[in-house]
Amino acid sequence: MRLIRVMCTGRVDLSFVLRALSKGMDGVFIIGCNLGECNYTTHGNFHALGMALLCKKIMAHIGIDPERLRVEYMSSGDGIRFAEVMNEFSSKIKHLGPLGKGEGIEKGLLAQKLEAVLAITPFIRLLERERLRVPLRTSEEYYKFFASADVNKIFKEFIVDKLAISQIMLLLREKPMPTGEIARRIGLTPSEVSRHMNSSSRQGLVSYDEGQKSYALA
Repeated sequence: MRLIRVMCTGRVDLSFVLRALSKGMDGVFIIGCNLGECNYTTHGNFHALGMALLCKKIMAHIGIDPERLRVEYMSSGDGIRFAEVMNEFSSKIKHLGPLGKGEGIEKGLLAQKLEAVLAITPFIRLLERERLRVPLRTSEEYYKFFASADVNKIFKEFIVDKLAISQIMLLLREKPMPTGEIARRIGLTPSEVSRHMNSSSRQGLVSYDEGQKSYALA
């Protein structure tokens, strides 16, 4: 277990969680001040809750159990509760097993998925600020918002497609590949890969070799 102290949970970026998982941590626990009791009046703990709920959606999408990330709020007087929650989380992580192995994801594929998400964290951060900020200040509203159909639509339209392209770009760093191999490696249909390749071609990111029937980085 490794402890990292920050002045406010609002400083815990999505990339911090992803990097911890990339470096072999089996779970990430974020603890902050009680909601509504922000010492800095910035309500950073609400930002951390929004980040964690979004991160859980991303983890579920790439096949990682979202229970490996937990966020809790308590005061310095909640020593007994702190011990109970930590023991509970530790037991949960032991039950889930090592990251990747517990989900049945091969080590190399897991690393590639996490790297693909890390590559688009600046985009996700911007999207979160522009479209996924919750104006209300209750945890119930946050959970309700991030489970809503509107957020699921935004997630699918912007993050899922961006992540698929990020994964494809990582694959093409290895070598040029035909549509079928790309589809098999990242679990998409050939038509989905073709759609992403067409948009990437228009943006000048990839090129198609007619002779080899393969896509390559432009």
